Amino acid sequence: MGASLGAASNRRYAILGTGALGGFYGARLQQAGTEVHFLLRSDYEQVQQQGLVIESPEGNFTLSQVYAYRRVEEMPRCDVVVVALKSTHNHLLPALLPRVLKEDGVVLVLQNGLGLEAEVAQIVGAKRVMGGLCFICSNKVGPGHIRHLDYGAITLGEYAANYQAGGITERMSQIAQDFTQAGIPIHLAEDLLLARWHKLVWNIPFNGLSVVLNATTDALMADRYTYALAEQLMREVALGAKVQSRAIADDFIQKMLDDTVKMKPYRTSMKIDYDEGRSLEVEAIFGNPLRAAQAAGVQLPQIAMLYQQLKFLSNRTRAQSPEQG
Repeated sequence: MGASLGAASNRRYAILGTGALGGFYGARLQQAGTEVHFLLRSDYEQVQQQGLVIESPEGNFTLSQVYAYRRVEEMPRCDVVVVALKSTHNHLLPALLPRVLKEDGVVLVLQNGLGLEAEVAQIVGAKRVMGGLCFICSNKVGPGHIRHLDYGAITLGEYAANYQAGGITERMSQIAQDFTQAGIPIHLAEDLLLARWHKLVWNIPFNGLSVVLNATTDALMADRYTYALAEQLMREVALGAKVQSRAIADDFIQKMLDDTVKMKPYRTSMKIDYDEGRSLEVEAIFGNPLRAAQAAGVQLPQIAMLYQQLKFLSNRTRAQSPEQG
């Protein structure tokens, strides 16, 4: 892939999942001059007519001309295919990725959870997969309308078979350059697995507790009992990482707690999905880390309890309110 990745304008991006993440990042890339193609479902007509609307503290803008598609078969093959779907839709990827990925292209998995790159590697091969972790507060507030609230950085890491540390490669640096030109802060991780466990330190307590306790992040941090519970869950995540030979420092946990105290009141992505009757990403964020620890003979009891509660709520929600495609 090296030679084909030149200046930003030479790299063609596909966004699979034009929601809070894919819509925001894809729009920023296009605004900076990169060619971007968007796969849409229910928002297709709106985006074709009105464009893609981005509200952001860094400046509001509308992409009036959008390469929008209903079907992946209509899309050109792209150098970088960004997977920004909810992981609950990953069963669609075997039909999507081979049709849109260039022969020397790379799939960038911008999803929460653990083990996602390994699933994508089964479709396109391990050498064509990269992971990205998004540290962003962003919501889709209407068809083709994204409201970015805070943050926005992405941590990029190469995937290698069995999550061996992949180091920092030339193509990582080139893709990072595209995002940097679009005003997106990028961090390059030598070890994608460690980066994913680091992200779970925040995602597991706050996505889970926000749903189970019907609370925003500020309310959870303001109460001493839920503050303590969030910290205990973070320490269990660190134990899960240790099982996979990855160390998470105590000061990182404290930083996550401190950052969440300072964060604007935030309704997590899982809470929004729950409130709107959509499937929850329980397996990717909770089930996969639990199973990884259990395979090594280690129990994570508080995460397990949260997982079981979320499975109950998710199943009940789906029974009451079937998702509309």
